[in-house]
Amino acid sequence: MGIREWNVPEAWFRVEERPMRHPGKGLQKDQYKIIYNGQITVQNILEKACDYVVNGKSAIAWVMERQRIKTDKKSGIVNNANRFAVGTMQDPAYPLRLLAKVITVSLETVGVVDTLRDITFREAGQ
Repeated sequence: MGIREWNVPEAWFRVEERPMRHPGKGLQKDQYKIIYNGQITVQNILEKACDYVVNGKSAIAWVMERQRIKTDKKSGIVNNANRFAVGTMQDPAYPLRLLAKVITVSLETVGVVDTLRDITFREAGQ
């Protein structure tokens, strides 16, 4: 990205062709850092946030997978997170904001579930 594009929100927050990803390879991937695009990296994600799993995948991974640019092979329809962010949400930062919200919700949910584990129940009449 050229220096002139930095002050244009659509350019700064653009989801790139290469999807959001954790840096590193294989088992060396840093699960607590997400490369959003060439300008933005989300860092210091708490381990608990990665513990919120739905249907075998963390909520964070689910959002990362879907906030991207992808063309359906059969129909040729392009799913473009940038078009949705600007055209529908009127917010070029929407994919980044969504990622941040899901990280927060994941942390909060794991916290609530952890407190529920400490609850003990007794049978009626005791």
